[in-house]
Amino acid sequence: MNYTFITFILIFMQIINVHSDLTITFKGETLATVNRSDFTSPVFQGILVDEEKLETFIDKIEEQVTKEPVDATIDPYGRLVPEQYGYSLDRKRFSEAFYAYFFNNSSDEIEVPRFITYPRVDSELLLSLRNKQVGQYVTYFNKFNKQRAHNISLAVDAINNYVVFPGETFSFNQVVGNRTVEKGYLPAPIIVRGELTDGIGGGICQVSSTLFNAVDKVGVEIVQRYSHSRRVRYVPPGRDATVSWYGPDFKFKNNYTQPLLIQARLYGGSVIIRIFSSETFVKPQKKTS
Repeated sequence: MNYTFITFILIFMQIINVHSDLTITFKGETLATVNRSDFTSPVFQGILVDEEKLETFIDKIEEQVTKEPVDATIDPYGRLVPEQYGYSLDRKRFSEAFYAYFFNNSSDEIEVPRFITYPRVDSELLLSLRNKQVGQYVTYFNKFNKQRAHNISLAVDAINNYVVFPGETFSFNQVVGNRTVEKGYLPAPIIVRGELTDGIGGGICQVSSTLFNAVDKVGVEIVQRYSHSRRVRYVPPGRDATVSWYGPDFKFKNNYTQPLLIQARLYGGSVIIRIFSSETFVKPQKKTS
């Protein structure tokens, strides 16, 4: 009998004020207003939380408050653009606050708790890398072939200012991403089984090939590289690096103890890729027989 009475009291305490609303705020502004009834389990109405509904709700809140961090960069004029911190939802603290509300142990308002998220590359790191050039390569293209030149420009922008940390493997496909119309890539000539045909993103292999030659001069470990099925004009024979989203990739590993900074630029009809590192970077001398 005593256990039955205690259970009744607990249930009664849990369902009181079941109609009071919960307000979710972020920086003083209301993101959502919900009620306990929106999250009660259909089996134990008003007593247990429907976990699936709560997770869906938390996902929506997370989408609203998440801000991705932005790396520090060097602009085309050589000026440093500082990094920006990001934010992400502290799901654990948010869930704890929600359960406290649901079981009536807290106020009816939650200010969204967040974590600070930090960028990969901050100003201090860039400043330490920008002065010592350790590799460079230049290739040339027809700037009047507008669609191909446009694709080259997009790929150059994608790899520019990328920092490859010690032990990290750089993947051209991963960094540049899928070359799609939605991302702005245009049809231009590509090589397929030795033949020229139009394909979305045609021309970006000149960027991957220029990058290959630049980092090869640094002495990194080339992890993956494939040549085209026919000769290309912008690099000497055997010095190209073909890439395709569903096919070959160009990868290299930074086998040094210092980070490497990729600086990629277009000047007229030329692709210039320079590799920088810290003042303490030392490239091993080639052995002579």
